[in-house]
Amino acid sequence: MHLDLADIDKIAYLARLAIAPEQRARYAADLGTILDLVAQMNAVETAGVEPMAHPLAMTQRMRPDVPTESNQRERFQAIAPLTEAGLYLVPKVID
Repeated sequence: MHLDLADIDKIAYLARLAIAPEQRARYAADLGTILDLVAQMNAVETAGVEPMAHPLAMTQRMRPDVPTESNQRERFQAIAPLTEAGLYLVPKVID
């Protein structure tokens, strides 16, 4: 897709980007190449292709579900301003 310098100026304005005048031609070529690739990908027939979440059919390795740290609730709550029955008390923020 061919983009002229006016298109680049408009895109830069909408995106709130400052592009140096000498760089506008390079941006036009690069964006044109990207838009050509998007057009190519849109032209591919995908009606019979099943969607997939990931390109590799692999399962994740699972780690054992065991605690890796000791329970330090009393230590942490000892420095808290207010606690009650193992819970932190905070000021009410919604009426």
